[in-house]
Amino acid sequence: MARDRRDTYYWRAKDEGFRSRAAYKLFQINEKHNVIKRGDTVVDLGAAPGGWLEVAKKLSGGRIVGVDLKKISPIEGVETIKGDITSDKTIAQIFDMVGKAGADVVICDAAPNLSGNWSLDHARSIDLTTSALECAKKILKPGGNFVVKVFQGDMFKDFLDEVRNNFTFTRSYSPQASRSQSAETYVVGKKFLTAPVRRGDEFDVEIDELGSSGDGAVLIEGFVVFVKNVEIGDRVRIKIKDVKPNFAFADVVSKVDS
Repeated sequence: MARDRRDTYYWRAKDEGFRSRAAYKLFQINEKHNVIKRGDTVVDLGAAPGGWLEVAKKLSGGRIVGVDLKKISPIEGVETIKGDITSDKTIAQIFDMVGKAGADVVICDAAPNLSGNWSLDHARSIDLTTSALECAKKILKPGGNFVVKVFQGDMFKDFLDEVRNNFTFTRSYSPQASRSQSAETYVVGKKFLTAPVRRGDEFDVEIDELGSSGDGAVLIEGFVVFVKNVEIGDRVRIKIKDVKPNFAFADVVSKVDS
C-alpha cells in the first residue's frame, strides 16, 4: 500500500481542507511552545504550498505573509511574495507588508531538494536553515519567535548553538506529525535578542557600581551586564555567560593590570 494511503495526517489534511499534512506539525509545535499568539504578525519562509500559512492564519488572525521562490496559490487573508529570502529586495518587500516594526514570528518548514546522498542533503538543509535564521534576524521584532525545520546530522549542534546565541529560549522538538522514519526536527527560538553582547563574548571593564544583589554592574553600549564576585574599582576581563532581553550575566576571566 502506498505510504500516503497509510498516512493518518495525510488523510486528515484532506478531510479538514489543509493543503498539506505539515499543517499538523505547526499545530503541535505551537501547542507545545506557544510560538504564535492571537494578533501576531507572522512571516513564513519557503511557504509553498501554503499549509503552514493556513495554520498561522488560524492561530493568529493577524497579518500573515508567505515567501517562496515559487508562486503560492492565493489564501484568503494571507499576503504572498515570490522571492529569494537572501535578497535585500525580498527583505524590503517583507517590511512593506509587515511594517517597519517587523514580524512577531518567523516560521520556516522549507526543505532542500533531496539527492539521496545523506551528507549532501544534511549540508543543504543547514545552508537553508541558516539562510532562514539570517532572514529572521533582519525582520523579527525584539522578543520575537522563530521556528525552523532542520535535518539532524553532524552540523546540527552548531546550528542549534547559533540559534541559542540569538534567542533567550531555544529547544529542538519533533512533533508527533513528523513521519517516524524522518530525520527532521524543528528548532524553536523564543524572545529574539537585540542586545549588543552575545554568550561567550569577552570584555575588559572597570566595576563602578554594585547592583541590589551585590553583583557588579557595568554598561556595555548602554546594556547592563551583571558580574559576580567583584568590588567597586576592580578592573577585570569578563566573559558573557547568559543574555536576557534587558540584561546579561558574566563571569570574571582574569584581573586586568591598571
